[in-house]
Amino acid sequence: MAVKKQGRRSAETSEETKRQILCVAGDLFSEFGYERVSLRNISEQAGVSHSLLRHHFGSKEDIWYAVSDALHSFLIQYIHRLAVDISGDKPAYIKFYHFSVRLLALLLVEPKPIQFIADTVRQEGKFSDYFLDKRGDEEPILLDWVESYNAETPENLVDLWEVKWLLINSAHAAASLKPLLNIIWEKQTSDPQQALYKHWELFNKQMVIVHNIPEQEVLSPSALKDLLLPYKCEMKLC
Repeated sequence: MAVKKQGRRSAETSEETKRQILCVAGDLFSEFGYERVSLRNISEQAGVSHSLLRHHFGSKEDIWYAVSDALHSFLIQYIHRLAVDISGDKPAYIKFYHFSVRLLALLLVEPKPIQFIADTVRQEGKFSDYFLDKRGDEEPILLDWVESYNAETPENLVDLWEVKWLLINSAHAAASLKPLLNIIWEKQTSDPQQALYKHWELFNKQMVIVHNIPEQEVLSPSALKDLLLPYKCEMKLC
């Protein structure tokens, strides 16, 4: 029995070490980009030896794939849960509006996924291809809404990819131009989180106009965190 417990503890320790390596690598890839991060950077920040890092993952490229898969899994699971949370008897255009502004709230509060995605797409190689091959994983969740939306409001058709593009643009602008974000609203607030909220408000107003949202359905949280679903601390996303 003692041997089994020891083996279980060793396996748990190994998994925790791998998780820590992925967390650190995810932070570094997102902040500096793949090319500027070395295995030495990752091992030093994670507090593990270079040989142990290679034992768990083999190469920097293998670490990148593991980080990509983890972030992708997190986003898809969150999107699924958000879609379920919003589902109900409301018209499709209301649900689609709620979904887009609440997903942006997550990407503003947790910028790592959009930073990682932006660096991946810039590389225009096998990493970009690997990421783009998974680009449609979330679409089945939303396509029914889009079809219902367009059937309900044929005078105001919505395109899923256009909304995705607006989301990506808004999230990436906030992540990559954060100092400018604070300057834009410096007369109204000195709080970076409040400046981020102001940025979200702009997108919210745009979606209200695009989707003709009635006043009683317009979201106006006191803080972005009020729009988020609970989530685990995977990849240091919390």
